[in-house]
Amino acid sequence: MAEDETGHGGDLGQARALFPDAPEPWIDLSTGINPHPYPLPPLPLSLWRRLPGAAGEEALLAAARRAYRVPAQAGIVAAPGTQILIEMLPRLAGEGAVAVLGPTYAEHALSWRKAGRAVEDVASLDAAGEAATLVVVNPNNPDGRIVPAARLATLAERCRARGGLLVVDEAFCDFSPQASLIPDLPPGAIVLRSFGKTYGLAGLRVGFAVGEPELVARLRSALGPWAVAGPALAIAAAALADEGWLSQAEASARAAAARLDALLAPHGTVIGGTSLFRLLRTPGAAALFSDLGRRGVYVRRFRHEPRWLRFGLPGAECEWLRLEAALASLGPDGSGDRIC
Repeated sequence: MAEDETGHGGDLGQARALFPDAPEPWIDLSTGINPHPYPLPPLPLSLWRRLPGAAGEEALLAAARRAYRVPAQAGIVAAPGTQILIEMLPRLAGEGAVAVLGPTYAEHALSWRKAGRAVEDVASLDAAGEAATLVVVNPNNPDGRIVPAARLATLAERCRARGGLLVVDEAFCDFSPQASLIPDLPPGAIVLRSFGKTYGLAGLRVGFAVGEPELVARLRSALGPWAVAGPALAIAAAALADEGWLSQAEASARAAAARLDALLAPHGTVIGGTSLFRLLRTPGAAALFSDLGRRGVYVRRFRHEPRWLRFGLPGAECEWLRLEAALASLGPDGSGDRIC
């Protein structure tokens, strides 16, 4: 059984259906979410009892402006996750074809197709042809490819001249700030930022769009009032202002990614990724996916590239030991499983 093209990681119900006899608890490595979340600050009960206030939203946007280095002249809007923003983007661009640089997060192409737009999945920027709108995930999911900001600025100018839009999804840019287009945001570009992945709090559903004020105002109007819950506003604002935590999290993730690469090396070639996930290429991907699944380790596979598996980072040390044992049991030493 294979996931469809828009299948996502993190669905342990699907994992249990695929491998009903796997040991519990599952080790879910099918997402790129930080396994060490930002510590939740104490919240007053009133945040749960009242509608979100303007002051809370303003505090979050101010923290996001500082964290993402948003220029003073640019607009920024907060939403209940970037997914809803992806769904709304077709409202912003003019007519014309859309090119999505892939393979990448499938929801981008799907959202434009649902809006009735002609969409082409392209393997290189040169193949985008005369497309008016171009979508680039940067760093890319799942291979970590980075398009330099200077190239993106040129593409934004081209898209604008064609009445389109350059969409840059920077969901995994927190640990690669040098790759961000936001500090020198060109006209004709809109950038998405995701909060939950880096901060390990995907359940809060917080995301941002940064772009020209007119474009951002249209998104804000479409979202309506109270788009982000009050507790989410407070937690995300505190986290985005905590530069010390982010620096430590980045160092921890980089070390964990290197450790994961070493574990995966005997089983194929690590061909890319980010500090929060690694992409393994191996001709035995299907067998490895199944063998790990039967041992309670769930990773991400891809229909479009059956040789690829994406591994998120384990969290607790016992999860690392279980993954190490599961991988070793597929080799000559026959090591057994350890259960957290």
